[in-house]
Amino acid sequence: MHCKLICIDIDGTLLNDAKEVLPEVKKAVRRQYDKGRKIALVSGRMPWAVSQVEKQLETDCIKVCNAGSFIIVDGLCVKEEVMSTHRMRQLYTNIAEKHHVPLWVFQGYKWYVTRTDHFVEKEMDIINYQPDIVNLYELAESWDKAGIKPNKFLIAAKEQKIEEIQAELEQWKNRTFNVARSSGNYLEIFPENVDKGKAIVSLCAILNISTENVVAIGDHELDIPMIETAGMGIAMGNAIQALKEKADFVTLGNNEAGVAHALNDYCGF
Repeated sequence: MHCKLICIDIDGTLLNDAKEVLPEVKKAVRRQYDKGRKIALVSGRMPWAVSQVEKQLETDCIKVCNAGSFIIVDGLCVKEEVMSTHRMRQLYTNIAEKHHVPLWVFQGYKWYVTRTDHFVEKEMDIINYQPDIVNLYELAESWDKAGIKPNKFLIAAKEQKIEEIQAELEQWKNRTFNVARSSGNYLEIFPENVDKGKAIVSLCAILNISTENVVAIGDHELDIPMIETAGMGIAMGNAIQALKEKADFVTLGNNEAGVAHALNDYCGF
């Protein structure tokens, strides 16, 4: 295939478990960029957090953020998808409060939480960003007046709790959202017309290239549509089995510079 766009998930893929870009990975990504190929960081992370990884790479990247609901090209948001504040209230009342977990809310370049806990504090340390702690009902009311709507929600909890909440959400009738895990502890909730695969389709339309010219690399449930959509889908060695089964190839793990091996093996030098 003739590769024109390389789409890379961040956590568990581009980054090792210490949340670092390994030198071999940085070098391999830069090599592809210097060959004229576009690099897209495709993540559940908010724009700020994706930008921090871009800085580690020291390479200009397209940023597909908030699980694909906020796409940034050349510093400008070129596509945005939103959900209703009514849905935000429902998720808070019927899920977050019921299960005694904070609701994370992402809107544009901002991150809001209904309270802090271990998972919020851990994320703050990782991305070096402090969310606004809000009364959700007051936030929803102010957004209704201003015509603002959220892009994505997230619930972070122990893996067993995440599985329980995901199963519950998938049984909601007439739901207008998708759910997928970006890790064992993170459940992403985003608009029903959004996933990483659809984000790649939108990006290809903007860049005027075919999805057949896309290489995608990922590790978790949120990445499956991206792997299925790309002309070549590559699973990390540490990826979940469901993603490996959809991929064309499986590379090494994220602690073994798997992205570098994938780019060198399948995209050429």
